[in-house]
Order: sequence, then structure tokens, then C-alpha cells
Amino acid sequence: MIRYNLRCDKAHEFDSWFQSAAAFDSLRAAGRVTCAVCGSAQVDKLLMAPAVRPARTAAAEKVTLSEPESEAERAIAALRAQIEAQSDYVGMNFVTEARKMHEGTAPERPIYGEARPEEARKLIEDGVPVAPLPFLPRRKAN
Repeated sequence: MIRYNLRCDKAHEFDSWFQSAAAFDSLRAAGRVTCAVCGSAQVDKLLMAPAVRPARTAAAEKVTLSEPESEAERAIAALRAQIEAQSDYVGMNFVTEARKMHEGTAPERPIYGEARPEEARKLIEDGVPVAPLPFLPRRKAN
């Protein structure tokens, strides 16, 4: 795994992990690396230096993961809060619920949940309006 610091054409900076340098290049060429803030696919790697710390210094630092640190993390946290406040979590029943609403056999309401990639693709092919969320469900997040 490799982490790259990235910047979009609108100067938003963020970072992301990739399986390899080749995986990053392949995903970027396919337009699948997008800005976490604005969604732009015009993303470039920033110059990076390795972060090497002595073990005793690293162990002494206290890392807090509960508060978002970057603009992108704050935007995703705000999106999560809005979705959780205004939508029903249907878990693994997402595909069934979305299809029922699309067919008119269930009342329309905002929902979010989980679906396997092939199930989500099938919903889109069938004209069901769905979109991936940029965060994991709380039960899968640390």
C-alpha cells in the first residue's frame, strides 16, 4: 500500500491510499481518482517526502482520530451527519428497499445502506437513482 498526497485543479488537497503506484496511475487514467471536496477528476500527486520518525518519538505521540483535521474530512463528516439525520438506515436491505420505492410498492423516503458493487451496478442499469457514499457505515468504521 502507498499513500499519496493529492491536489485537484481547484487546489483542494487530500490524501488517499493505493495498492501500488501502478494502481494509482491506472485509476487516475480511468477518471476514478476524484477530489474528496469537489469531485474533480483532474488530480495530481504532490511532492512527498518519507515520514520517518524514531520509534521512541512515535510511541510518545498521542494520536486522536475522533476529530476531522482537514477540509475534506470535515466535509465528509458534515455529509455523514446530514445523511444520518435525514435518512433511514436500511443496512443490507438497501437494494430491496430502493427497488421497492422505484417500483412504487413502498413509499418514497430518503434511505442509505449497504449493497455489493454488482447489486449497485444493477440498480443503476435499471434506472434506480443511487449514489455511493464516501464513508463506511458506523458498524464497519473504527
